[in-house]
Amino acid sequence: MTRLSVNINKIATLRNSRGGNNPNLVETALDCERFGAQGITVHPRPDERHIRYQDVFDLKSAIQSEFNIEGNCQEQKFVDLVLANKPAQVTLVPDALNQITSNHGWDTIKHQQYLRDIIPLFKEAGIRVSIFVDPDPKMVEAAAKTGTDRIELYTEGYAHAYHKNRETAIAPYVQAARIAAETGLGLNAGHDLDLHNLKYFAVNVPNLLEVSIGHALICDALYYGLEHTIKLYLRQLEDAGLERDFSS
Repeated sequence: MTRLSVNINKIATLRNSRGGNNPNLVETALDCERFGAQGITVHPRPDERHIRYQDVFDLKSAIQSEFNIEGNCQEQKFVDLVLANKPAQVTLVPDALNQITSNHGWDTIKHQQYLRDIIPLFKEAGIRVSIFVDPDPKMVEAAAKTGTDRIELYTEGYAHAYHKNRETAIAPYVQAARIAAETGLGLNAGHDLDLHNLKYFAVNVPNLLEVSIGHALICDALYYGLEHTIKLYLRQLEDAGLERDFSS
């Protein structure tokens, strides 16, 4: 089954809006694990508007599931943070300074030498590396030459087009996934996946190892509760696995 990593940035945003420690970020992460999530994702940014750097240390010492730290490796403070905590996975994202949310993948052709230089720094520390990539065959092919272990497909385009024509929306992601498999890359995905579009994505995109979901999941939790929401997302992935097995 495709694994679910819960991005808890929005929990930190809510906490920071009033100061103090309510909601408690670490307790929320532990609850996510207890409710079935197989991983916890955070994406600290330089202004610490949601995840603070200290949060990363606190989470690393507390959680038992797979820890995934996302961020811009062109910022030395981020690199130092990751190396100090040694998560199971680091996801390298080409964010601009003060960017609200990630909105594009790496140009793995233009930045290939940079990625070839920075990726070994994490791998030598025993950290699996994933890089954020658009579903473009050329970008996936070039990603395989960087030395990364995995790519994370940026799924906003799929999510926005899903309700218009889901077959058309999924097509580039299926192609990208096949190229990833052919070139030996593991495959993750994330951004705007939700209870409406997740199962179809997981059924049709081959070899999908992990999805990272934050904003939609936390929004759903306002209505359904956190435990029930996580179980709903897990059910989507479980049903996708059963459907794949049945069709094969």
